[in-house]
Amino acid sequence: MAELHALDYAVLAAYFLVVVALCARVTRRSPDSDELFLAGRSLGVGVVGMSLFASNISSTTLIGLPGAAWASGIAVANYEWMAALVLVFTAIFIAPVLVGRRLSTIPELLERRFDARLRKYLSAVTVFLALVLDTAGSLYAGSVVLMLFFPQLGLHLTVALIAAFAGLYTAAGGLRAVAYTDVLQGIVLLSGSVLMFVLVFGEFDYSWAAVREALGPDRLSLLRPLDDPDLPWLGTLVGLPILGFYYWTMNQYVSQRLLGARDVQTAGYGALLAAGLKLLPLFLMVLPGAMAFALFSDLERADAVYPRLIAEFAPVGVAGLILAGLLAAIMSSVDSALNSSATLITLDFVQPRRPRMSTEAMARLGRVLVLVMVVLAALWAPAIDRFPGLFAYLQQTFAYVTPPLVAVFLLGFFGRWLGARAALRALASGHALSAAWFVATQLGWVTLHFTLVAGVLLAFTVLVALFWQKLDGQPPRAEQLDAVDRRAVPRPSSALRALAAALAVASLVLVYLFR
Repeated sequence: MAELHALDYAVLAAYFLVVVALCARVTRRSPDSDELFLAGRSLGVGVVGMSLFASNISSTTLIGLPGAAWASGIAVANYEWMAALVLVFTAIFIAPVLVGRRLSTIPELLERRFDARLRKYLSAVTVFLALVLDTAGSLYAGSVVLMLFFPQLGLHLTVALIAAFAGLYTAAGGLRAVAYTDVLQGIVLLSGSVLMFVLVFGEFDYSWAAVREALGPDRLSLLRPLDDPDLPWLGTLVGLPILGFYYWTMNQYVSQRLLGARDVQTAGYGALLAAGLKLLPLFLMVLPGAMAFALFSDLERADAVYPRLIAEFAPVGVAGLILAGLLAAIMSSVDSALNSSATLITLDFVQPRRPRMSTEAMARLGRVLVLVMVVLAALWAPAIDRFPGLFAYLQQTFAYVTPPLVAVFLLGFFGRWLGARAALRALASGHALSAAWFVATQLGWVTLHFTLVAGVLLAFTVLVALFWQKLDGQPPRAEQLDAVDRRAVPRPSSALRALAAALAVASLVLVYLFR
């Protein structure tokens, strides 16, 4: 059991008071649906970029990344620099269409390109993943941390407390409250992470040579052999772009910030700001976890690494700040997933059936949905404790579910030949194979790494899309193709394109340095 001192409690209390005050300030008016779901389409570059970063940096980073790095080394940071490349791609090619067409949800684009069935398909899968992965995973991660300091609470009660706090302010203020509190929480968690890196690195006398000697070259290499059980290099190149594209582009939970941007250029620069920030977790979260391997050998679960680092090395006051940053990250993920799920259910399922529903009524429904979904996620979160690790739980589920969606989205966005019926059949076929493959993997019949499974599932979906389209023979209509025509929306500026190129080069340089 770790102990907090009075100063740590004061820091935590100050953080919660500031979050409540900020939320109250941005939610003084009763928001309608556009305000609740998209912040009135008025978010600026800093808010978009910081909110993108903060909403992601919860369970897959502050808890999952150090734990994975402690278990197997820094290769887990490949998820981070690959995310930067995906965000660069999104800023240049995808965001102009999303914002230029004034979409309210990502599935809405599939309806315009194909039909309403594809919209509901993507929306339903996204809500499911947001509940069982993003929201439940974040609630679990927060509970793992709090129980180290307050073990008397228990897993179920800790989950309930975090869910209640995040659910209430998300329901009250919508995306504007989520985005602005994400900015605050992003600053806090970055500050806490910098302090943690400095403290842990200090255990090695701030000597990189000492770190290399303690860990060995294998644990400090991003690119692993093809037979590596954790993350082979081929899986990094094939599977991670697929998982990253879904998460950063198709996932309403993340992309809602882009949709809430005031214009195309703002969305692009916001995505690039997030891309630059995604190069930091290697240093601020992954390396401390890897260094912890030389410091701790008695941990039963990898997910306990980061809380243990706080307990062992953070001095009085600093422990409170780092813990506040970690809780900030948890809250960012929970509020983001809740708001996006309420948006999808309201706009993709309810509004089409009740087109005359007022914006105020939709806003009320959205608040109710937020509260219902946080209860459902809180009920599922304790079950994650039965899985071998939080990071594996998240990424392996994404690997089986998302590749067919990515395949159809990319075929529809960049291709002109795929029709609606063939797209729906391709999705169903891809998910049928993924379900069968998942069962076979659990039974031990197939042992292919999940990042490679993602590549196979995407390739299979593309092939069956070609088959179904040839069998169906009905090409898309002109207005369906117009929905993804990039010539009809503002192009990214030359400065934005230059910055995107610079970030892509920086990502590759990082890989070269830690190859």
